[in-house]
Amino acid sequence: MVPYAAGLFLWDRDDHITVSQNGTDPGNDGSRMPRHFKYTSKLILKLGLARRCSPTPESSGWASVCAAARAWPKDKPFLESPCRRPLRPFARCVHELREPRFTLIHSLMNTNPPWRTKSSGVCWIKDIVVAVTGENMETMKGIIQKYQHQRISLVAAGVTRHRSIFNGLKALAEDQPDSKLSKPEVVIIHDAVRPFVEEDVLLKVVTAAKEHGAAGAIRPLVSTVISPSADGCLDHSLDRARHRASEMPQAFLFDVIYEAYQQCSDYDLEFGTECLQLALKYGHVHAKLVEGSPDLWKVTYKRDLYAAESIIKERISQHICIVMDTKEENHVGHHLEEILKNELNHVKITSGALCPAGRDLEQIILEQCYSYVCVNVMSSDFEKTRRLLNMLEESNLSILYPVVVISVYFLDYKSVPFDQKMENLMRIKEYAKEVKKRNILLCGLLIYYPQEEQNLQASLRQGATIIATLIKERNSGLVGQLLVA
Repeated sequence: MVPYAAGLFLWDRDDHITVSQNGTDPGNDGSRMPRHFKYTSKLILKLGLARRCSPTPESSGWASVCAAARAWPKDKPFLESPCRRPLRPFARCVHELREPRFTLIHSLMNTNPPWRTKSSGVCWIKDIVVAVTGENMETMKGIIQKYQHQRISLVAAGVTRHRSIFNGLKALAEDQPDSKLSKPEVVIIHDAVRPFVEEDVLLKVVTAAKEHGAAGAIRPLVSTVISPSADGCLDHSLDRARHRASEMPQAFLFDVIYEAYQQCSDYDLEFGTECLQLALKYGHVHAKLVEGSPDLWKVTYKRDLYAAESIIKERISQHICIVMDTKEENHVGHHLEEILKNELNHVKITSGALCPAGRDLEQIILEQCYSYVCVNVMSSDFEKTRRLLNMLEESNLSILYPVVVISVYFLDYKSVPFDQKMENLMRIKEYAKEVKKRNILLCGLLIYYPQEEQNLQASLRQGATIIATLIKERNSGLVGQLLVA
């Protein structure tokens, strides 16, 4: 029996990103403005709390997340999950800033959001509840319909963080007349602005919550916390070594946190922010504090978006598949592969054959490889690259992250007329425009061949550098370009 979980996503209205009026990084003139609905929903959906349990896993909504884990089988350890892989990070970064209230992150790495994928999320999270403000309710319904989400329920958000969470908890409580979901045993609360949460962290807080009633991730304080007096002078400071920053995710036995919210005062609901404190104050439950990973930081300022972009690009560039049209070990294409392996020794590089059955490539695609180098040694036509592109399109891999495809050609101008070969290669621009619509970034690389050994090695090294740069940067501005090494 596979354990499942339910998820509740809530937007914290008090959560803001700070930018200055001219769109630069905030300084003393920085103004605070609410995050836009699209930003938060994309961020949550990229969090993907539904791995490998459905063809259309969902995770979406505003900023706080409650994911309720149902009871595990009594004959199995709680941590014995069939899907103990990291959550996929939200795989895009800020593309542009627009009107302050309307959008802050319109798209990440200039691609469509991964609302649906065959292999993203955590398999033991079953039901997802999204708390949405009234003005965005229809937008969220459209998102659910467009991307065919099956397990999302919507509730009205409150005017504060705690009120939104309470509304979401009510949707999971069986004592509510309109409740359609069964009550979970454990509920997880997480912020969408911490998009790099790992499944291991979720498992740790859920396990601790089952044992202690409540648990939350913590991190060492980066800065010392001080308390000012009424006249703006220092009153006292906290010992940084003895205190910790409260982070997300947090997990609770559902009855503990739900009963705590039922007993909350209006002051708590209006001004409170710490869920663990509510469990302590009203449920007398001392939460277990779990050391969180450094990646639990909040995307708060515009500069944080650039840091997030860098992390995402780094993560999805760790696996490169080289597709070769020849099996000759001593051919120039294999020399390029060896140079790439030496230059990118920290990256996993695999070789895939573009055979008629395509089983090798299908397996590599299933392993979530987002970078492909198609080496054309024997011919100058575009047929093999097109076959690779067709396989990638059919796999829907690019729904989650942008896929980079670099088509490499060795220009043997002695055997094929130069103008004829260039005419074939220039077709890359047309294909690149088409596949870009499906989030595939295609560009070409031309290496002169044959040439003297010393010059050839220099060209191969330069070609490897170009390939590494294109994969790491994933710059959509270079789509359709034919570069020369």
